[in-house]
Amino acid sequence: MRRVVEPAGVLPQAAYRLDARGEIAADEVRVRLERLNLDAASFRQLAEKHGGDGAAVRAEVLSIIQDRGKMHNPVTGSGGMLIGTVAEVGPESPLPVRPGDRVATLVSLTLTPLAVTDGLAGWDGRGEQVPCAGHAILFARSVVAVLPDDLDPRLSLAVLDVCGAPALTARTVHGYAEPPTVAVLGGAGKSGSLALAAARQAGAARTVGVVPVPAERDRLLAAGLATEVVLADARDPVGLAASVAGALGGPADVTVVCVDVPGCEHGAILATADGGTVVFFSMATSFAAAALGAEGLAADVTMLIGNGYLPGHAEYALSLLRTVPGVRALFAERLAAD
Repeated sequence: MRRVVEPAGVLPQAAYRLDARGEIAADEVRVRLERLNLDAASFRQLAEKHGGDGAAVRAEVLSIIQDRGKMHNPVTGSGGMLIGTVAEVGPESPLPVRPGDRVATLVSLTLTPLAVTDGLAGWDGRGEQVPCAGHAILFARSVVAVLPDDLDPRLSLAVLDVCGAPALTARTVHGYAEPPTVAVLGGAGKSGSLALAAARQAGAARTVGVVPVPAERDRLLAAGLATEVVLADARDPVGLAASVAGALGGPADVTVVCVDVPGCEHGAILATADGGTVVFFSMATSFAAAALGAEGLAADVTMLIGNGYLPGHAEYALSLLRTVPGVRALFAERLAAD
């Protein structure tokens, strides 16, 4: 809380502005920035706001960081994460890092003090990954992973940005006495592809990946991560529910929402069986819409907020990347496109 500038008395994530000065306290760590990874919902909102004008997106991201001392999109409320090199470790820091370690932060940029010194000059504003210079501050309760030597850092960054999704999906599937059916909305994306792989590995009876366009359907079919792949607009509740039921022979026991657009709450609920579970792993989710929608539909479903942290989540996500060829192919293709 010593880093909170305003308003006083809140934790860093809830603060409007943080103190991002480079001098560290005894339990802090300073990281030299290499690359930010904007979360998908935040980047999509910025890109749509500026009509794909990369220079305007870059200018707004820089303005947010300079104004708030962190990357905290005021519309989506989300940020992303980063990779860099540890520059200094306070003598009382409990984090398992040393100066010189290349690391990825596994906590949101919305609570990470951040200072950029190059004006984001190396970024064209057209992709989620943002090369940059500057520094970030990690707290004693931050979560951080040393980057593996066998993977391209950009690939590690893309996976670790969403590593909570497969871990929570696997935990949810394991919680069923009988193997459940699983639907993943946004199944061809980063978190969606990992969630599908995790569901299968955890013993799901059948899986369906839901995507909005034929190109994503073709990529997901080629990856072989789902029992079925269907085309549907997740913002169309009735159409989505019909598509899922048609693929699985009924509503899904578990529905995982990994889309980066708002308005998918009611469709996810309607596509889920009574007694089932909906995991909202998307920063575009309105939790008020989800709660009131479930009430209005008389839907007896458990709804989970997709916590980005679970013990061992980073190692698990990286293991899926290494061992599931379809996941690796989708991530590599995405990086190539960016």
